[in-house]
Amino acid sequence: MSKITRPLRSVLYIPGSKDRALDKARGLPADAIIFDLEDAVIPEEKTAARETLATALKDGGYGSRYKVIRINGLDTEWGADDARAAAKMDCDAILLPKVGSPADLDALAEITGDIPLWAMMETPGAMLNAAAIGAHPKLQCMVMGTNDLNKDLQTRVRADRLPLMTGLGLCVLAAKANGIAIVDGVYNAFKDDEGHRVECDQGRDMGFDGKTLIHPAQLDVANEAFSPSEAEADLARRQIEAFDEMQATGQGVAVVDGRIVENLHVATARETLAKLDAIAALQTE
Repeated sequence: MSKITRPLRSVLYIPGSKDRALDKARGLPADAIIFDLEDAVIPEEKTAARETLATALKDGGYGSRYKVIRINGLDTEWGADDARAAAKMDCDAILLPKVGSPADLDALAEITGDIPLWAMMETPGAMLNAAAIGAHPKLQCMVMGTNDLNKDLQTRVRADRLPLMTGLGLCVLAAKANGIAIVDGVYNAFKDDEGHRVECDQGRDMGFDGKTLIHPAQLDVANEAFSPSEAEADLARRQIEAFDEMQATGQGVAVVDGRIVENLHVATARETLAKLDAIAALQTE
């Protein structure tokens, strides 16, 4: 399965049943859009939502934004029909909720063929099976479902997310071990920019590629938090320069800001600058 090489700093949920929201999303600075047929659509509208979404995607206008369709679970009355319909739409991936094991992805792939899959990681079972799920050959990205995980774990909701740390960490490890993307769960208080920023920074520090969002007002904070800062970019450039100079002159050690620079630091520095280039490319589209 091909890996995602473009940024996924901001991954915005959009109801697949709402024409106005689908149209507005065409002009939003989101790196990716999850067109939702599951939680955002009431049962009475689920069948019609497929046609609404198919029309919107056919009309296009979403540019290079990564387009993902979240279907209903295959254990529901809508899931299989969602999967068949989504497989015919202009999308980049299909997101399956409540993935508990690789077998769930196998069942979806039997319907959707070669389309890349994303997995909602939102149950205790998924946390325990994260390594096996992450190794699925068609899986391209894990998406944390922290609201459902909080519910199933019967935790108290805390600003530091301490009760979720084991699960979040297991999923990050599984994603990194398999070279796939992983995006953090949503922050529910969409008017609380400062709280959202703190949680984005925490997710970035843990190794998440970006954050799922429930409201366009959250886009700027997520895009900033998951972009390399000016200080990080400056350090990356100086590390590469010092290392290249060391190799050219035959000096034994490269040092920047009193710290030794080794191959692994240079690799990270090059990744930082490559991400900045990718972000710049998005902004010119």
